[in-house]
Amino acid sequence: MKTQQKVRFHFDKTLTLICIALLTMGYIMVVSSSLHLGAKMSGSVFSFPIKQLAHIGIGVCAGAWLATIPLYKWESAGPWLFIVGLFLLVIVLIPGLGVKVNGSVRWLSLAGVRIQVSEIVKFFAVIYIAGYVTRHQESVRLSAYGIFKPLALFSLACVLLLLEPDFGSSVVILLIAMGVMFLGGARLSQFVILMSLVVALATLLVYIEPYRMRRITSFMNPWADPLNSGFQLVQALISFGRGEWLGVGLGNGIQKLFYLPEAHTDFLFSVIAEELGLLGVVVVIGLFALLVWRTFKIAEAAEKVGQPFSAFMAYGLGIWFGFQAFVNMGVNMGILPTKGLTLPFMSYGGGSMISMCCAIALLFRIYSEVYEINANTPKERSRWVNA
Repeated sequence: MKTQQKVRFHFDKTLTLICIALLTMGYIMVVSSSLHLGAKMSGSVFSFPIKQLAHIGIGVCAGAWLATIPLYKWESAGPWLFIVGLFLLVIVLIPGLGVKVNGSVRWLSLAGVRIQVSEIVKFFAVIYIAGYVTRHQESVRLSAYGIFKPLALFSLACVLLLLEPDFGSSVVILLIAMGVMFLGGARLSQFVILMSLVVALATLLVYIEPYRMRRITSFMNPWADPLNSGFQLVQALISFGRGEWLGVGLGNGIQKLFYLPEAHTDFLFSVIAEELGLLGVVVVIGLFALLVWRTFKIAEAAEKVGQPFSAFMAYGLGIWFGFQAFVNMGVNMGILPTKGLTLPFMSYGGGSMISMCCAIALLFRIYSEVYEINANTPKERSRWVNA
């Protein structure tokens, strides 16, 4: 069943409060962790805060526009969007077009905003796999071919991502695809085989690439080489140790002052741990847990009213938010190897912030369409809307 009529926009109060809390807390911590960098790199302490505010503004505006587009249009455009994503992954690898940062070519510069192509691909991947499972749900449930067919395209995207290189993003989009297909009814036995192949391939990729092997070995024992391969993780762990229960106070962190690399981006969670302590860490983890829970509740509601595409897209978004946040926090705490993934809605970065705002806008669109379908059944609407 497709909702093609005009739909009034409805705010999910719970989801809105979660997003505001994450964006606000993230922005405050980006300001705290980047003032000294702005003074050093551009002569203005407000350089990074102003840019991040612009990223949030662009993201909110882009999201507000995307939220006006009916979901049936996203469903029909899914395959073409994924092809566009593959095209962008090729474009970024062309010398002179991609922007190289820290040895990786992952960015395109558009109108002065540096966009990480992998973030766009994740966004398109959610839409594509949701549409695929909706159209081929019977095949996904009963046939191995139904699973391997979309994974062939996702594997191509992963190969292009590995050429940048961006191992972390390739893992994220594979997990999104596999997670949505599993929730769509794919058999567990097929996933056991598939996961075994993915783990074997990931192990091989780590083994043949020296820098990945160094990350694994340094992650297992960062103190063995604390001034070289283990430096970043050691500094992150020191941040957690200094924070103790309530932190050293907002703005009073020391590790961000040229000790902890990428403190305002990939390792923002460590700054939170140092300045806000265990309390701040628990609050952030709790907010992301609530975000994933609410996303899955909206997906469940969409499924119940006969909107499979909306449901699978919401499930995909929930997997994306939850897994990327888990990996980023795990890296910061030393329980996972360094992956170069940002903390959603919080870390500094134009591409990540804009894509996350657009993703959450689609979730609000799903909520609005389900709300409208339930408009004539107030008891059912109240049961999940106010949960």
